[in-house]
Amino acid sequence: MSLVDQLVAMVSSPLMLRALIAAVVVGAAAPVVGTFLVQRRLALMGDGIGHVALTGVALGWLVGNAASVVPQDSLALPGAVVTAIAGSIAIELVRERGRTSGDLALALMFYGGIAGGVLLIKVAGGTNANLISYLFGSISTVSNADLAWTVGLAVVVLAVGLGLRAALFSVSHDEEFARASGLPVRVLNILVATIAALTVTVAMRVVGLLLVSALMIVPVAIAQLFARSFGRTMAVASATGIAVSVVGLSFTYWYDYPPGATIVVLAVLVYAAASVTRPLLRRGTPVHDPHPDVLDDLELNGAEGATGRGADSC
Repeated sequence: MSLVDQLVAMVSSPLMLRALIAAVVVGAAAPVVGTFLVQRRLALMGDGIGHVALTGVALGWLVGNAASVVPQDSLALPGAVVTAIAGSIAIELVRERGRTSGDLALALMFYGGIAGGVLLIKVAGGTNANLISYLFGSISTVSNADLAWTVGLAVVVLAVGLGLRAALFSVSHDEEFARASGLPVRVLNILVATIAALTVTVAMRVVGLLLVSALMIVPVAIAQLFARSFGRTMAVASATGIAVSVVGLSFTYWYDYPPGATIVVLAVLVYAAASVTRPLLRRGTPVHDPHPDVLDDLELNGAEGATGRGADSC
């Protein structure tokens, strides 16, 4: 079977088609939010929210069990969304008031989220094995309902991240300047935290809660090596996220590897390759002179030196 026939067979599979759509929307949305988090120096915030979302997953199991919902994990994703949003807003308010440093608040989310998830899943009648697919991703089990949630939440994230890009960049870059400009800083900060929480839950099925932060941050790190503006960084990061998600997922179609880990490892390898090749590319690029009609300082000093030597010799 030729490569083209294999690709046709892959996209013809309903399972892979759902997985590819989920990978594209997650790969596009996650780096958009990651760009704001990197600007705010909160690159690990996705990890903290992911741990809190695990508690939401277990809480959804508990509510589903109490309500006799079938299947029992039907409310896992809605529970993760609600809990992740609540946790992200809480950490933003704590950070804003300065009562606890940002890294300490994130640590509390790490430990409390994992412990809460393990405890609640036991109360719900499940086992820790039920949490594995949420921790590491299980894109092969994405249902039509999961896909609808994923696409819907990704559209919300992209609409907010791109539609309010200027205001969100301002508050992420310099809160004091944004406040002096009359922007509602608290509202915008909470909005960034909220779309970060939505992104974590969107990517939960693709790369898993433990790896979601990598898909948010690594494409941004790659884009920063080449892009020179915030808008271009976001665009390149989003394109990179789509590329590594689709390529990584396609690779797992032919080889039996976990999709989430494959996508993240591929992104890290792309970053390593970009880090090595960037200096080589810049070395061969001619320096652009914005004012070719004006003598550079070096040339001017050289001319003056030559004039001085000529005068001395006379």
